[in-house]
Amino acid sequence: MYMAVSITRFRKDIFSLTEAALKGNVVEFIHKGVTFKVSPDKPTDKLRNITPLKLINPDYNLESSGTELQAEMEQEWEKDWSQL
Repeated sequence: MYMAVSITRFRKDIFSLTEAALKGNVVEFIHKGVTFKVSPDKPTDKLRNITPLKLINPDYNLESSGTELQAEMEQEWEKDWSQL
C-alpha cells in the first residue's frame, strides 16, 4: 500500500503512519517540495517483542481437566434441556 501525505498530516498522525510503515506500507510526505520516505532500517517482527507467559501451575494436566470440563458442560446442558 502507498500513502503520500502532507507534512501537516504527517505531524498530526506520526505514530499511526510509522506503525503503517512498520507493517510494510510505503509512507511518504512532502515538505517544501521535497519528498521524504518513511521506512524502517530493518524488517520488524512484532512477535519477537512478546514476553513469554510463565505458567502458574506447570503440573496442571490439560487432558484430565478436559474430561472434567466436559462433564461440567454436560451437566449445564442437561439443566438447560430440562427447562425446555
